[in-house]
Amino acid sequence: MAKTICTLLGAVLLLVGIVGFVAPGFLGTHLSLVHNLIHIVSGAAALYLGLSGSLSAARTFCLAFGAVYLLLGIVGFLLGGAGTPSMPNMAADTHLFKVIPGILELGTMDHCIHLLLGIVFLAGGLLTKDYATTSRD
Repeated sequence: MAKTICTLLGAVLLLVGIVGFVAPGFLGTHLSLVHNLIHIVSGAAALYLGLSGSLSAARTFCLAFGAVYLLLGIVGFLLGGAGTPSMPNMAADTHLFKVIPGILELGTMDHCIHLLLGIVFLAGGLLTKDYATTSRD
C-alpha cells in the first residue's frame, strides 16, 4: 500500500506544485513560490519511492511525511489566526499561519489539506507490512 500511496500522492503533489505557479489560490490555498517548491520536491521524492524505491523506503516515507503533514495541519489550526495574506489577491483567512511572513503562509484550506495528506500517508505506512523486518518461516 505504501508504494501506491507514494505514487498517487507524489503525482498529486507534483501537479499542485506546478499548478501553483499559475494559480496561487488554487482550491483556496496559499501557493507561494516556496510552497510550490516544497510540493514539487516532496512530490518527486514520493513518486520516486512509489515507482522505484523499496517497500521499506516507501513505508518509511509515508510514516515520516504523514507525521509531518499531520503535525503541520494541527499546528496551523492552533497557531493560525485571523489575518490577511501577504500574497496579492488573497482573501483574509481565519486561521492564517505565517510560517515565514511574505514567503510561506498557510491558511485554513492548506491546514485541511495537510491533515488529509497526513492521514493518508500515515495510513499507507501503517497498513503496509514491511516484509524486510518480519521473521521468515
